[in-house]
Amino acid sequence: MRSIIALLLASVSWPALAALNIFACVPEWGSLAQELGGDKTSVYTATTALQDPHRIEARPSLIARARGADLVVCTGAELEVGWLPLVLAQSGNPRIQAGQPGYFEAAAVARLIDVPARVDRSMGDVHAAGNPHLHLDPRNISRVAKALAARMSALNAQNASYFIARELAFQARWREATARWEREAEPLKGLPLVVQHKDLSYLIAWLGMREVGTLEPKPGLPPSTAHLAGLLAALQRSPAKAVVRSAYQDPRAAEWLAQQASLPSVSLPYTVGGSAQATNLFGLYDDTIARLLAVAK
Repeated sequence: MRSIIALLLASVSWPALAALNIFACVPEWGSLAQELGGDKTSVYTATTALQDPHRIEARPSLIARARGADLVVCTGAELEVGWLPLVLAQSGNPRIQAGQPGYFEAAAVARLIDVPARVDRSMGDVHAAGNPHLHLDPRNISRVAKALAARMSALNAQNASYFIARELAFQARWREATARWEREAEPLKGLPLVVQHKDLSYLIAWLGMREVGTLEPKPGLPPSTAHLAGLLAALQRSPAKAVVRSAYQDPRAAEWLAQQASLPSVSLPYTVGGSAQATNLFGLYDDTIARLLAVAK
């Protein structure tokens, strides 16, 4: 009889012990959620490092995944504005709608840069809340980790102590790694770079590098022949050390300019999965800094 009762109690309590089902919009938050959640979470990442996070299609497979999610973890600051609202609406899942506990935006707890004084369509793909590529400043990762662990704990109270313990352990490792990265990256201070898009701005600001040119004439607009010619002429007056782009971006314009200006063309992973070495957040930063140091010599 006791064994039957124990079995019944176990079956009743099972739903409460189920893993927290997390839908991450981009790889960096999928990786962070896995760091914090361990085997108490099931994490699905909606995009890959080789996809432009601004331009994702709201596919039926994403809607199906969102339908069963307990928590959506996204960047916010309009990064996913082109696809996430449709996925949420079509999912029919009340738990993860904007404003609900199951909806989490990293931008709400991060420190954003490049906040425009005004926004209009003539300015290109400018985000009113600020630059959304916030994960390339490790201090933002730390802020997001603390808030996300708290949210996960609120949604899955029986595993709260587990999530908080993992967050504290992650923060200790992250502080140590950040201090190491800053020591290693000392030679990068003042390094002049041409970038393709404003998705590396947090990295550049954190490490004290300099952006001396942008391949896009305006954010989100492809480079024109005239713009590239003007940029090439500007580099003769104010040289750069490299032309850098993110792994998901078309390399043709960067490689053309690099060849014409006799500069290295460097692909940075941008997010988790963007290179063979960037298998998690630590690897992302390790590989990014190593690639930049290679051109700073």
